[in-house]
Amino acid sequence: MIFRETKLKDAFLIELEKMEDERGFFARTFCQEEFKAHGLNPNLVQCSISFNKKKGTLRGMHYQVAPYQEAKLVRCTQGSVYDVIIDLCPDSLTFKKWVAVELTAENRRMLYIPKGFAHGFQTLEDNTEVFYQMSEFYSPESSKGIRWDDPAFNIHWPCNKRIISTRDKQYPDFSL
Repeated sequence: MIFRETKLKDAFLIELEKMEDERGFFARTFCQEEFKAHGLNPNLVQCSISFNKKKGTLRGMHYQVAPYQEAKLVRCTQGSVYDVIIDLCPDSLTFKKWVAVELTAENRRMLYIPKGFAHGFQTLEDNTEVFYQMSEFYSPESSKGIRWDDPAFNIHWPCNKRIISTRDKQYPDFSL
């Protein structure tokens, strides 16, 4: 795996290191030792998928608070997404900054999202699936969110046509 730092502290874009031959290729998508070597949380306790029927589906911005803050490893397994993360760690030098990357089934890139970050995405194609690996179990009591269009962050989303759940529309603006 090839770990590329993003402009946000402890967030990484991870690319596959392919071993190719006439049959195709083989690549690791996770290795505890490599994650540890890069200072990333190597503990995975839960995996989930999100299937999205329509282009423009926007999910986010989600996170969990202590004691269930979670690190995530996210990959698009079908279609493509504009994936966004926001650093919500008050002591961080990149506090309230955001980064967006395009994850596609073709580029097979993954985004490592540290604890204390909000996460969301917008689909760029119909029939898009996203695969998540998390370091903590889902806790409904710890599950939080901020609005996808919160002016505190001014995120630039690619598609003007948006399909957003009622819950995601009703999240509050960010505050400490």
